[in-house]
Amino acid sequence: MANKNLNAAKEAKKDEFYTQLEDINNELRHYREHFRGKTVLCNCDDPRVSNFFTYFAYNFEFLGLKRLITTCYKNQNMDLFSQNKSEQAIYLIYDGDKNGNNIPDPEEIGIHPLNGDGDFRSHECIDLLKQADIVVTNPPFSLFREYVAQLMRYEKKFLIIGHQNAIHYKEIFPLIKENKVWLGYGFKGGAGHFISEYEDKATAGDHKEGMIRVSGVHWFTNLEIKKRHENLILYKHYTPEDYPHYENFDAIDVGKTEDIPCDYDGIMGVPDSFLDKFNPDQFEIIGLGSGDLAKQAGVTKNYRGRTDLAYTIGSTHKCPYSRILIRKKQ
Repeated sequence: MANKNLNAAKEAKKDEFYTQLEDINNELRHYREHFRGKTVLCNCDDPRVSNFFTYFAYNFEFLGLKRLITTCYKNQNMDLFSQNKSEQAIYLIYDGDKNGNNIPDPEEIGIHPLNGDGDFRSHECIDLLKQADIVVTNPPFSLFREYVAQLMRYEKKFLIIGHQNAIHYKEIFPLIKENKVWLGYGFKGGAGHFISEYEDKATAGDHKEGMIRVSGVHWFTNLEIKKRHENLILYKHYTPEDYPHYENFDAIDVGKTEDIPCDYDGIMGVPDSFLDKFNPDQFEIIGLGSGDLAKQAGVTKNYRGRTDLAYTIGSTHKCPYSRILIRKKQ
């Protein structure tokens, strides 16, 4: 569903969607081998209420972590949804169990004041970032471009939550195309329920008390996972009738990822859902079939004067909502 609350949060720059522990566990169970001996940073979380801190602190020995660092933004209160009014924030350091009970007791957690407000772009938070091997968190959706750019600048491994719209950002799509960033295993049904102060507009069957349903959320990562090297089984055969050719680009349109033909070697336009099945050993990404990135891929303006892929069936002109241009590897 198109979530009005997500747009309201973006406009207000207030993206306090706290992730469920269940969703964190469901995703991170696929990455356990990456964490042994590593320092993990959660730098968009209030460590006293964040489920990311809870997950890593209680699984510290199981994962074999070296250190856990968490920071929060403009908050020193225990309230889940702070007003971010404190100009000074804190960060927590946990180096594992010391008394043998395998529980992160308060006396084992180092609490340290920050000079500033805890913004991930501040110098002192960047210093903490430099100490980390892997960053895991749910950053503000409105700052996703800046957040990923910082991770790439400091060459950090990461596993973070973002909205599917980020796939189309001109700062993000080239990273996906160049195999520097890819999608993780994902949320069930492509939607996440987050603890939020916003009113939940989900349907009755999707409603969870005290939470908001946000559709189209993904895990973005640069950590290797098995899923990424599993071949997509292709069984459909190409026919001109089933796969219309674009008017403004030399490629065919494929409406569903599972319908990619097994016997077509040219360029194909596929939906965004393809990225959930993308295996860089099987396919290469050519470009994005809309906007500025389409121009880079050579897509000419269509009958509407826009740089979007378009085709004609009979006398009907059609513009697929969104297409990623791909080609099978030989």
